[in-house]
Amino acid sequence: MKITDYSQIADKYEDNTYRLDEMQFDKNLKEYQDKYPKSMYHVLDLACGTGIYLDAQTNGFDSRNMNWYGLDASEDMLKKAKNKLKNVSLVHGLAEDMPYENEKFDYISNNYAFHHFLKKEAALDEIYRVLKKNGVYKLHNIAVHDMRKWWVYHYFPTAYDEDVKRFWEKEVIFDELSARGVNTELQMAYRLEKIRVSDYLGYAENRDISILTLIDDQDYQEGLEKMRYDVKRNPEKTIVTDFAEMFCISTKG
Repeated sequence: MKITDYSQIADKYEDNTYRLDEMQFDKNLKEYQDKYPKSMYHVLDLACGTGIYLDAQTNGFDSRNMNWYGLDASEDMLKKAKNKLKNVSLVHGLAEDMPYENEKFDYISNNYAFHHFLKKEAALDEIYRVLKKNGVYKLHNIAVHDMRKWWVYHYFPTAYDEDVKRFWEKEVIFDELSARGVNTELQMAYRLEKIRVSDYLGYAENRDISILTLIDDQDYQEGLEKMRYDVKRNPEKTIVTDFAEMFCISTKG
């Protein structure tokens, strides 16, 4: 499978305002706190990128009893995170070989990144290793197998072919987590809607969506020109798009 070079998109990653607007207060982390009162919590954002999740949570939780950590494979993305985050331990490393002791974390968040892991089984083994008893691993990602009409695949059809090589189907994720002895609940959120193409042209032009960096330049340019043509011909043109998200909450017994 192809690998996204985040050094190429780190500087423009947060130009995609959807990423900033979409990241909200983590209610599951709050529920964990309410269920397991402690004097101190250790929370890891696995594949933390530029620190969007950590920025949202550190501003929403009482920092007096929270130790925040972030790990990412891209040094360029971590540089962006370090510029915005305070009182967060940020480490360069891989999910399949984390530099943490056994049972270090109460809660591990993993947003829109699991498909990037080259050794997914090893990454899950590591997550289990560093998670405390009763700790929670929250995997949040898109479910590409359930969103064939996504606007990205509409204009860039080879993107789907590449994505199915990177993404596990939801049943595989559920089975792999369950096989490691964690209690797993998987929820899906799906929507089908009409969108105005002009509203999404900027996202395509920015080319910060990871899959658009992996398709051939010719395929990318052809799709981009098709979008531009459609918008020029009819600024109000709409297409039907779908979007599927997976929320997987796993508790270590």
